[in-house]
Amino acid sequence: MMGCWILNESLSIILVLSWLGVNLYLFIDTFYWYEEEESFLYTRVILGSTLAWARASAVCLNFNCMLILLPVSRNLISFMRGTSTCFRGPWRRQLDKNLKFHKLVAYGIVINATIHTVAHLFNLEHYYWSQSPEAEGLVAALSKLGDTPNETYLNPIRTFHTNTITELLTTIAGITGLLISLALILIMTSSTGFIRQVSYELFWYTHHVFIIFFIGLAIHGAGRIVRGQTPESLLLHNITFCRDHLEEWQAQCPVPQFSGKEPSTWKWVLGPMVLYACERIIRFWRFQQEVIITKVVSHPSGVLELCMKKRDFKMAPGQYVLIQCPSISTLEWHPFTLTSAPQEDFFSVHIRAAGDWTEALCKAFGAEGQPLKEPWSLPRLAVDGPFGAALTDVFHYPVSMCIAAGIGVTPFAALLKSIWYQCCEAQTRCKLNKVYFYWICRDPGAFEWFADLLLSLETKMSEQGKAHFLSYHIFLTGWDENQAFHIALHWDENADVITGLRQKTFYGRPNWNHEFQQVAFSHPSSNIGVFFCGPKALSKILQRMCRLYSSADPRGIHFYYNRESF
Repeated sequence: MMGCWILNESLSIILVLSWLGVNLYLFIDTFYWYEEEESFLYTRVILGSTLAWARASAVCLNFNCMLILLPVSRNLISFMRGTSTCFRGPWRRQLDKNLKFHKLVAYGIVINATIHTVAHLFNLEHYYWSQSPEAEGLVAALSKLGDTPNETYLNPIRTFHTNTITELLTTIAGITGLLISLALILIMTSSTGFIRQVSYELFWYTHHVFIIFFIGLAIHGAGRIVRGQTPESLLLHNITFCRDHLEEWQAQCPVPQFSGKEPSTWKWVLGPMVLYACERIIRFWRFQQEVIITKVVSHPSGVLELCMKKRDFKMAPGQYVLIQCPSISTLEWHPFTLTSAPQEDFFSVHIRAAGDWTEALCKAFGAEGQPLKEPWSLPRLAVDGPFGAALTDVFHYPVSMCIAAGIGVTPFAALLKSIWYQCCEAQTRCKLNKVYFYWICRDPGAFEWFADLLLSLETKMSEQGKAHFLSYHIFLTGWDENQAFHIALHWDENADVITGLRQKTFYGRPNWNHEFQQVAFSHPSSNIGVFFCGPKALSKILQRMCRLYSSADPRGIHFYYNRESF
């Protein structure tokens, strides 16, 4: 019962294997080229195979640096998502894994950067040793080249008494190499899940060190420390004969001439950097556009609702925007899911105070028990977007399961509102004919801001004779003794004591086996979209359920998993 999962996952595996295959091809091809190329024969005499290790990892590093910016180019991803003729079904769902691919490429950069650095440390040691008194024969002769006029050097370490660290830090390659390494270490260590949760601002600022990383990378090869024999010298200096006849150098064998290899990293990263520069230009243009704040609402549990208007702003359910508040930070942009419907004449977001930036924003807008400010006195906001996300595909399935945990309910607010408006328009027809909505929340107060929407939707569905269209299940996972007594006392009432809805709240966590069995039984031979926004642990459970209850028969039931991520 794993047919649809195999199709979806096999595409992911194909893409990963393709990326891995290109990396392996580039590494092996470059490695053997430097191991066999005649112009680097004398370089290999001094350095050995570490030359090939350094150059092969450098090419793979360039390849991955070319890719790293593409998955985080939000406008590009949104454009590709909108090109439905090219990205449909399983291929479209691969766009939702853009951040996973970004992380995968980042690991590739770290691995190849490590190999490159270690190989060059060995190269530096080989260069240094070849100038020692113990060095003799061809190695010693090659290292001494460049000491007399009309000679070019092969060994950048000119004497045995040279301090290699000092020499390294006086070269372009050494300085930029150190700069790149420090930037990469800073970016990777601040990108861990723990750091992002504890201080998103630290992650945000340190991630922008990538600008220094790319600048250093582009000019790293300009030092041309690794040198090979020039094409002109190869024509005059027959290495097959001359390498074994040192005594013939100057007579039958002209002294070999060397030069550094042309830097090529800029050719790999120029395109993605231009693309990313275009992204920033678009963001700057959107930053200049006026955002009018029409309403501010402070909800319980530290949730702030902002209603805004912006010229020519068009959205779809499930999309998100990036918001900046210049009075708090002129650099930080934070993603928030839109909670309004496309049919409304404004767009809104719900923001929970869960970090330095969000706490400062809530305070600036008069939330957290402070008097709400008049719209004209509020700080200026800038909005970039909207951008596509997994939830925009919810209307592409006849049946959809929408599952939220905690504040993860915000993406589904826009969806439910959109459904509400479509119910008001009798002539509207869409592929979606059944929605199962699940919300797991710890704090009863968090239900309050969302209950009104569910109540109005419940009422409208009943009036339109479509009460069967939406089945919602709310699970409360945290309560105290007083709340339990109050719940028990009012259990027999028609409306739920927590939400005021006709559908009673469940207490505890869902039995996902039971829920998926029920949906599978009610909709045999259907394609069912499963959309989730919440913690990673629950995401893994839901993925497993989708695999377990999907049929291997193409005509059977299939659950397609989609996770909301920014």
